[in-house]
Amino acid sequence: MAVHWKSETVTVNGNKTEILTAGEGEPLMFWHGAGTGGGWDFAAPWAEKFKVYIPLHPGWGGSADDTSMTGMQDYVMHYLDLLDQLKIAKFSLIGFSMGGWMAATFATQHAEKLKKLVLVGPAGLRVKEHPTTDLFKIKPEEIAPYLAENLAVLGPPPDPHDIDFIVNAYREQTSFARVAWERVYDSKLPKYLHRITVPTLLVWGKQDKLVPSAQEKTWTKLIPHAQVKMFEPAGHLVLNEKPEAVRAILEFLAS
Repeated sequence: MAVHWKSETVTVNGNKTEILTAGEGEPLMFWHGAGTGGGWDFAAPWAEKFKVYIPLHPGWGGSADDTSMTGMQDYVMHYLDLLDQLKIAKFSLIGFSMGGWMAATFATQHAEKLKKLVLVGPAGLRVKEHPTTDLFKIKPEEIAPYLAENLAVLGPPPDPHDIDFIVNAYREQTSFARVAWERVYDSKLPKYLHRITVPTLLVWGKQDKLVPSAQEKTWTKLIPHAQVKMFEPAGHLVLNEKPEAVRAILEFLAS
């Protein structure tokens, strides 16, 4: 299904925020992970039944930098302001990786705004037996196998002389470092996950080498009645590797 993503810009607390939208229907928001280079083609099926919003976090893509945003709570407040501007009172939320950490934090505080929640390979928890990989310790040329089992979904490697790509990647890595340099988890988050009272689905690639799929047991123990769908063979970019994962999310949200 081909989808044309419409780009628009809104100003939130004086900073430009880019939002991609497609489809019609009830609002569905996707909060991306620590990189935006892979594009959004995987999300096209969601636009069949929802109006899909993909906002670019401050410091990513076409959104302006905000060096004052140094923790997940800053992003929660940013999105509360954005939701007010968009006049969205209730919506479904999908959070991937870093965006899953962000979405889980949001849901512990504002579950009344959510219809359903989906967390895809979410970061945010410290699971000693199955620790999240520290992205900052991986060399750029070695990152690909950490992202996907099927490396073809990553497309051709970037041109090492593409200055725009290099600058944007460094900028997004710097934005990620502001919230995750010291640790890729929130030690207080487990205490409050019981406050997520909306239907919740966890989606994972079985072979995820960044956020191990074995962490799902900790999430399901802490979030009441959370469901899990595991897909294999698939790595961290399960939404890119497995169209059936994208469809499973659509079925969960539409049911």
